[in-house]
Amino acid sequence: MTSLPEFPSPGRLLRLAVRSIPAAAALATFIHLARGGFRGLQTLGWTEAALVGCLLVGIAVAAWRRAMRGAVGAVIDLRDDLELGGALLSAAFVVVAIGGGDLFPIVYLLMAFLVAFLPRNAGLTLLGVALVFDALVTLGGPVPNATGYLTHAAFLALFSGLYHLVLAARIAAARRAESDAVQKRIREVEERARTFRLVSSGTQDSFSGMSSDEKWLVASVKEIEGAVQAALEIAETGLRTNTCAAFLLTSDDRSLKLYDCRSGSERVQRERFNAGEGIIGGVLKRRAPVRMNSPNGLKGVTHYESGGPAVQALLAVPILEASGLVRGVLVADRLANEPFSDQDEKLLSIIAGEVLRSIEVERVMSYIRKTRDEKDRFFRAIEELNRAGSPDQVFVAVLESTRQLAGLDFCAVTLVSEVDGKRMHRVVRMSGVTAQGQALSGQSFEDNNGLVANVVRYGAPLPGRDIKAMDRQIIFDDETQIRGLGALKIFPLVAGDRILGTLVAGSRKKAAFEQDVLRMIEVIAIQAAQAVLRAQLYEQMERMATTDGLTGLFNHRTFQAKADEVLAQSRRYQRKFSLILTDVDHFKSVNDTYGHPTGDQVLKGVARIIKTMARDTDIVARYGGEEFVIIMPETDAKGAFTISERIREAVKAETFQTEMGPLKITMSLGIATFPDSAMEKQQLIDLADQCLYHSKRNGRNQSVTVAIMQGGRKLQAANAS
Repeated sequence: MTSLPEFPSPGRLLRLAVRSIPAAAALATFIHLARGGFRGLQTLGWTEAALVGCLLVGIAVAAWRRAMRGAVGAVIDLRDDLELGGALLSAAFVVVAIGGGDLFPIVYLLMAFLVAFLPRNAGLTLLGVALVFDALVTLGGPVPNATGYLTHAAFLALFSGLYHLVLAARIAAARRAESDAVQKRIREVEERARTFRLVSSGTQDSFSGMSSDEKWLVASVKEIEGAVQAALEIAETGLRTNTCAAFLLTSDDRSLKLYDCRSGSERVQRERFNAGEGIIGGVLKRRAPVRMNSPNGLKGVTHYESGGPAVQALLAVPILEASGLVRGVLVADRLANEPFSDQDEKLLSIIAGEVLRSIEVERVMSYIRKTRDEKDRFFRAIEELNRAGSPDQVFVAVLESTRQLAGLDFCAVTLVSEVDGKRMHRVVRMSGVTAQGQALSGQSFEDNNGLVANVVRYGAPLPGRDIKAMDRQIIFDDETQIRGLGALKIFPLVAGDRILGTLVAGSRKKAAFEQDVLRMIEVIAIQAAQAVLRAQLYEQMERMATTDGLTGLFNHRTFQAKADEVLAQSRRYQRKFSLILTDVDHFKSVNDTYGHPTGDQVLKGVARIIKTMARDTDIVARYGGEEFVIIMPETDAKGAFTISERIREAVKAETFQTEMGPLKITMSLGIATFPDSAMEKQQLIDLADQCLYHSKRNGRNQSVTVAIMQGGRKLQAANAS
C-alpha cells in the first residue's frame, strides 16, 4: 500500500510565503522595469501600484528578519543580505524610472551604502545585480543607450570602490589609534613597574604579548595606583591643600616624575625634572621632612611649571624604605600663609608610609610569584628529565628546560668519549646558531684548551669570570665561534665519578644568570647526567639482550620476534618475503686446525660481509654456531637468490690472515619464500634448512631454493629408478 506524501503544516506554509516576499517582489519589479514599466508618475497603473506595495512589504520583511536574527544572536547569512539589498535596489530603480534619469545618483549612493556596510561577498554580488538590471533597463528599452549604461557602470564601480576604500582607511586609522593608545598605556605600565621596582630597571621586554605574568604585573601597577589615589585624597581632605602630589624617582634615580596629584592648579609639573634641585631636592638629600612658609611666596618650588601659583606654605615628606633608600616625595602646599603644623607633618608622613607599604606589598607579591613560577618550571624540568627514556629525549628536555629557566639565546649538550685512545667531544644537540650560522649538532672535535674540554677535564663550571673579560672565547674549538653572548656558563654532566659531557648555556643579556638560576641549571645538569647514564645503560642492556655479542648481529630470540612481525605484515598486505639460512662450510675443521680465536675471526668477517651485502630493509641475525639467517621483506625467490649469490661470492673471495697463513672459506645457503614455499614461520625455517643441507650434500658452496631442491630430488628419484 503506497503511503500519501506529507504536506507542510499551514503555519510552515505561511512562513515560507512571507520569507519569499522580498525576493519575489524584487524579481517581479525588475522584470516589469525591463519590459518598460514605471515610465512616469502619470502612467502608473494598478499593477505597478501593487508591485510597489509588495516591494515595500518585502523591504519591511527583510529588515525585520535581519533585526530579529541579530537580536537572538543568530548568524546573518548571505541570503539575508541579498534579500534586503535586492529589495532596496529594486526600490531605487523604481524611483529612477518614475522620476527620470537625473535621479540615478540615488542608485550610486545606495550601492555605496550596501558595499560599505554589508560583507564583501554580499556587496560585490549586489553590485553585479545592479549592473545586470541597469543593462536590462538602459539597453533593453525602445532606444538603447550604451553610453549611458557605461557611464552608470563606471560610476557604480567608482562609488562602491571609493566608499569601501574610505571606510577601510577610516577603520584602519581607528585601529591604529587604538593600538597606539594601548601601546602608550603599556609603556606607562612598564615605566611605573620599573619605578616601583616590580621588575628590573634593565628589563626592556615589552608587555604587548600580555602573557599571564604580564597581566599580573599590570594588575599590580593598578593596585598601587589605587592605593596612591586613596592616600592623596586623604591628604587633600585632611590638610586642606591647593596641591597634594606624589613624585617618584625614575628607574635611574636621577629624575622625579609626577605620579598622581590632587590640585586646583593646571601648572603642576608633569614632565621629568632634576631630583637634586629646589626644595624637593633638599628633602631627597636630607631624607627628612621639610616645612616652609613665606607670606611673599617661597623660592625653589620645582613641582610647578614656570608661571605657576605663588606658594606660601609647603610641606614635603620623603618616601623612605626601611633600608634608607628614597623612592620619592609627597608634596603638599597652600597658597595662603597658613603654615603646616606638626600634626600635618605627622599625617603626611603616615600617608607616605602607606604609599610605600602598598608598593612593598606588590613588590613582595611579585617576587613570590616569580619565585613560584621559577620553581614550577624547575620541577617540571626535573619531571621531564626523569620521564625521558632515550638519550635523545633527555637532550631535548635539557635544552627546553634550561631555555625556559634562563631565557637562553644559545644552548648545547656535548658528550665525551674515547676514540682510538683519543678523547673526543661531540655536540649531540643544540639550539641557537653560531657566528657562522652553522648548526653544530652531530659535529665532533678533539680534546683542546677550549672551555668545554676544560670543564670535562676539571669537572667544574666555567668560565669563572665575565665572558667579556676573556681575551678570546674558545667554547668548542678554534673553528667554531659564537659571538654576541653577554653571559656564558658551561656545566659538567656528572654521574657519580664519571663526567659524561657538558651543558653549555649562553645569553645575549649580561645579567641573565642570577645565582638562583645558576643553581637550578646546575641541578638540571646533574639530573641530566643521571638521565643520560640511565638511558645509555638501558640502551646497552637492550642491545645486549637483542644482539649477538660476537658478531653484533641480532641474536636468535630477536630473529624469531622479527620474523613474526614480517610474516604478519606480509599476510596483511599480501606481500612476499624470503628467508635465507646460511652455514660456513667445514667450520669445525677451521676451529680444529686454526683454533677458536681464528674461528671467531672468521665468524666476525662473515657477519660483516652479510651485513654489507644485505639491503637496509633486510634483517640479519646469527641463527646459532656458524649459521646466519637473513629476513628479506617484499622479496621473491628470484630476488633472494640473486642476493644470496652475491653474499656467497663475497665470502668465497675473502681471505682471512692467520698465524698459520691465509685462510679462505665457502658458504652454503638455503632459501624459502612466503607464501610460495610455506605459510607458517616454522615451515619456512624448516624448508630453508632443508635447502641448506641439500646444498651441503651436493657439493657445498652454492645457493639452493625450494624449487632447485625439489628439482634435484626428482632427478635423484629418476636416476634411482
